[in-house]
Amino acid sequence: MKELIQNFNSQLKEAFIIAEKSTISTTSVGIKNIVVTGLGGSGIGGTIVSELITDFCHVPIIINKDYFLPAFVNESTLLIVSSYSGNTEETISAMQQGLSKKAQIVCITSGGKISELAKQHLTEFVEIPGGMPPRSCLGYSLVQLINVLCRKGFAKQLLFQNIIEAVALLENKNSEIKTEAKKIAEKLNNKIAVIYSFGTCESVTVRFRQQINENSKQLCWHHSFPEMNHNELVGWTSKNDNLVVISFHTSFDYDRTKKRYEVCKPIFQKHCSDVIEINAQGNTKLEQFLYLINIGDWISYYIADIKNIDPVEVKIIDYLKSELSKF
Repeated sequence: MKELIQNFNSQLKEAFIIAEKSTISTTSVGIKNIVVTGLGGSGIGGTIVSELITDFCHVPIIINKDYFLPAFVNESTLLIVSSYSGNTEETISAMQQGLSKKAQIVCITSGGKISELAKQHLTEFVEIPGGMPPRSCLGYSLVQLINVLCRKGFAKQLLFQNIIEAVALLENKNSEIKTEAKKIAEKLNNKIAVIYSFGTCESVTVRFRQQINENSKQLCWHHSFPEMNHNELVGWTSKNDNLVVISFHTSFDYDRTKKRYEVCKPIFQKHCSDVIEINAQGNTKLEQFLYLINIGDWISYYIADIKNIDPVEVKIIDYLKSELSKF
């Protein structure tokens, strides 16, 4: 996993080349809504890109993480099917429904059943390199998603070009990112992370939670401002030294929401063992998102390293799949 995280920049560069060479059309006639269907490491890219294009996209975009598609899906839907392995059973089910509903489909996968269905039904299709843990291949899927939405006119073309600038930032900050990540990991060892962000980058905290779950093999939770002010805040009523708050910040955070955090921070400090703030670097929203994603990935790896466990291993998921295959 260490090598895979270290190669994130190279992966983004390779993904950029794959996207440039892809044959995805610019046709978007009649599209009235967008659904990105995918789960886990394959699906998180959709969650991230939906926030990246929210200020530009002129049609609704829904992220689907289930066997079934929303009832509104029809021939006016752009359905983006994202499955790294191509064999995610929930995503296969959703794609089959999309085919029956005559949705306009684009597939992003390394092969498997999704690839077979794409070729059989002549849907648009981008093939990415396979053979790695899906969560380590976010760069491949995210860049393809950005490219598809740019080509179809639902994201600014500049967003695709921002990928190159983001790579340069991550390369320049590589040592700094790893140093900070290691220090934070030491503070999180044997602690439960409570991860907060503002509504502008909740997807980044979802990714971080998933990485701690899979790489670090431990539980945590996340929430976002201002929503947490209307429910979770009430739960901060007693001291718990097992909790550490980690908050993600970008330069795009809304001022009023930042004031909410400033009011809540002393409450967190009173009831947990530490409050850690991670401030994104970079000029564009994409740069800042990828910076936070990269430091989060490193934190999850360093926690696993401190615990002396294998960050790649996911035996419990393998067990789940084995049991499901019996039905």
